[in-house]
Amino acid sequence: MNVLDAIRSRHSYRGKYQPTPVPRSDLETIMQAGLDAPSGCNRQTTSLIAVDDPAVLQRLREVINPPVAETAPAAICVLTRRINAYRDKCFAVQDYSAAIQNMLLAIVELGYQSCWIEGHITDDDRICDKMARILNLPEDCELVCFLPVGIAESSPAVPPKKPFSERAWFNSFPRP
Repeated sequence: MNVLDAIRSRHSYRGKYQPTPVPRSDLETIMQAGLDAPSGCNRQTTSLIAVDDPAVLQRLREVINPPVAETAPAAICVLTRRINAYRDKCFAVQDYSAAIQNMLLAIVELGYQSCWIEGHITDDDRICDKMARILNLPEDCELVCFLPVGIAESSPAVPPKKPFSERAWFNSFPRP
């Protein structure tokens, strides 16, 4: 699969996963893709923890309410440090977003599925803080995303996309 095929075939998967374990070598490949993403002023604010131990996965799932990815055999937790990069600007959100997108593409390339789970865990109830305690994160490290990884039990639903002409233009925004 080339990168353009991976981009076109990547979709959020919220279904059940097969119980097949994800080899550590695949998790390392996925994480390396994330770490290879661009980073504002090369501050490299993004870190990752792969979770493939069923007991640790279960502890994480117990604090995620409502539940998500209950059958995924592995997950990658995305961490960030809020470090100023340039003129007192922090690019942590851009850094971890680029890392997540790279990992989502690598996940599809390797034959797995996933879903970018962020708002659900970083909302006002701060599920991410409970997850951070389970993973022994230091105080200056924030858990911002949970990416389940596994082989889909069913085909992912493909949501419709608006046509190119409704969302992209050349040289200026179109006027009626």
